Amino acid sequence: MRAVDIIRKKRDRETLSEEEIEFFVKGYVEGTIPDYQAAALLMAIFLNGMTDGEAFVLTRTMMHSGKVFDFSSISASKVDKHSTGGVGDKISLPLAPLVAANGVIVPMISGRALGHTGGTLDKLESIPGYKTDLSPEEFEKALKTVGVAIIGQTEDIVPADRKMYALRDVTATVESIPLISASIMSKKLAEGIDGLVLDVKTGTGAFMRKYEDAKKLAETMVAIGKSFGKKVYALLTDMNQPLGRAIGNANEVRESVDVLLGKGPEDVTNLTIELGAYMLFIGNVAESIEDGKNLIKKAIEDGRGYEKWCEMVRNQGGDPDAILKEDFTKTKYVEEIKAEKGGFLSIIDTFKIGVAASILGAGRAKKEDKIDHKVGLYMHKKHGEKIEEKDVIFEVRGNDPEKMKEAIKWLKESFIIVEAKPEARPLVYEVIS
Repeated sequence: MRAVDIIRKKRDRETLSEEEIEFFVKGYVEGTIPDYQAAALLMAIFLNGMTDGEAFVLTRTMMHSGKVFDFSSISASKVDKHSTGGVGDKISLPLAPLVAANGVIVPMISGRALGHTGGTLDKLESIPGYKTDLSPEEFEKALKTVGVAIIGQTEDIVPADRKMYALRDVTATVESIPLISASIMSKKLAEGIDGLVLDVKTGTGAFMRKYEDAKKLAETMVAIGKSFGKKVYALLTDMNQPLGRAIGNANEVRESVDVLLGKGPEDVTNLTIELGAYMLFIGNVAESIEDGKNLIKKAIEDGRGYEKWCEMVRNQGGDPDAILKEDFTKTKYVEEIKAEKGGFLSIIDTFKIGVAASILGAGRAKKEDKIDHKVGLYMHKKHGEKIEEKDVIFEVRGNDPEKMKEAIKWLKESFIIVEAKPEARPLVYEVIS
């Protein structure tokens, strides 16, 4: 079997066999197939797609390229959630402890910020002492004792994805539904989970801006999950404006704690409840989605979710009390963007809001860029809200005056003020099961 023949076959829109996919992935991980041939195959897949069968085999091969966790010694159901990424998307932070507080084990392996979207690990690392690099043994112990852990991808988990994603990032082959699906699902299935809830974003702040593309991605991932015998639901959710009012790292952690304390923004709270309900339903704790929602709400009201959050943070070396101190989000400079006239706020490009936060230092343009955890934005007004002249729309917090100027330019292009109230957008468009 030769790599060049496999590349030619996919170039000519033919279906690759199980053996060909396994040969190629294994060869690339081991270094016998070079980057330039892997890049050629990725581009052929990007242009010509894959069948559901090919996507399943690619996912399985990538998953088994490294360590696959076996948590069968933990009797409780193990359910995770994955988001395709967005601006202000801090849902994992309040969601994981709320689900764990209801008896479902949450083994969550998360990622970092890249481009205009935030990263769960970067947010958590704004907490003094918090360790995201637990060993497999520490990860399993945390799940057995606390019931939840949020960590980063280790060197021996899905190495095929780590190599392939780095190559896709520099060869313009990221936005491919089979490649995205295999990347996400291989990592999630390697966690040893029983079920998965997918939060697939669509809109101007999402990687899948078009609804039909987001839906196809959701359907593909659900099909792959079910082929592995897992319970999977995908919720298509809105990313035409940021989630919540805080965009950054430390400020999003603070807002997540507000959700757990019952005083968070309505959209973040509602989406946390919605996703949590499906996780509890999959985990056989809730009899229905409505029952699941009530259980999540109760864990907020009685404080069990916040208690579980503090337990998780302390178990991973962090100080939950530091989050509540003023210094946690304090920056050198604060500037406001005010309305030049009255009307209604219309967010027209969430991508630009994400870029502005990244420019301040909250995200990365390149993987090696360093995060400034304290910088970020606050939205004082959300899409569709009434505005008077001189009302504050954005509060910009930074530590570099030049970066602040650049970020403000991007923010001013992200919204307009209109005379008529714009149509409200649903938080959840559709559920794929």
